[in-house]
Amino acid sequence: MTAILSAILPVLTIVLIGFWAGKTFTLDRMSLSRITLYIFTPALVADSLYRSPITLANAKGLFLAFSLTYALMGAIAWGLSCLLHFPAPIRKSAIATSAFPNTGNMGLSVSLFAFGEEGLNRAAIVLIISSLLVFSTGPAILKGGKFSNALKFTLKLPLIWAMLMGFALRLLPFELPFQLDRVLEVLAEGTIPLALVVLGIEISQSSLRLTRYDLFASTLRLLGGGTVAYGMGRMVGLEGLDLQVLVLQCSMPAAVSSFLMVKEFGGDTVRTARVVAISSVLAFGTLPLVLGLLSLS
Repeated sequence: MTAILSAILPVLTIVLIGFWAGKTFTLDRMSLSRITLYIFTPALVADSLYRSPITLANAKGLFLAFSLTYALMGAIAWGLSCLLHFPAPIRKSAIATSAFPNTGNMGLSVSLFAFGEEGLNRAAIVLIISSLLVFSTGPAILKGGKFSNALKFTLKLPLIWAMLMGFALRLLPFELPFQLDRVLEVLAEGTIPLALVVLGIEISQSSLRLTRYDLFASTLRLLGGGTVAYGMGRMVGLEGLDLQVLVLQCSMPAAVSSFLMVKEFGGDTVRTARVVAISSVLAFGTLPLVLGLLSLS
């Protein structure tokens, strides 16, 4: 229990600081989110790939298991939405919030506090995989557009170029002069606190009115994602820390990108925004359960 609380309480404390800041000050949420998305998170990804001891076999296993989880969660959300006779906009929103976990600010943070630097390195790999899948297939799923257009959109993402930078630095036969690689390291160290503060600010300015749909969608994301990920991970042969990080990342609340994708490509924006906020709050109750079960596996 001490280990679980040590992983959750620091994250919750920083989110609450952001919540307080959002209620106390007039802040530009968009600017803070863009700084996190375009500067700090790419720096963390590049630095993790540059220094991480993770092997190609690890990355391949995580990619396959997450891809299967992503596809199955989308299919489950679609099937349940049809069974419950949801209108098309709500059905799209259910797919987005179920299939797109918050592997960024929330997932990276909890993985770091739960599993240390090795867990963070693997969580960064899952973040890259989820970004590739979500932004290359999400637009086509929600809008029905061409895959080529979705691919062009994906190639504009800073995370993709951060990934290539990390690999390029890793392949260099020499160290960068004047400690230039420290730039990435310093920026990476600021990613977790900034991302959590931004998450707290987002929650402080969101509606938390709970409806039956919000509870349904949040439960599907928080408990369904980890359950499916465990099954897919075991099926492809993941073990140990790889499996634990995969399950933890897939147990995260709905990603802010769910709302952005629905707003851009179709769906119920009001319900999506509520599920993102509510699942983020409920996650502090479900994640200790997930971590407790992972400690027994």
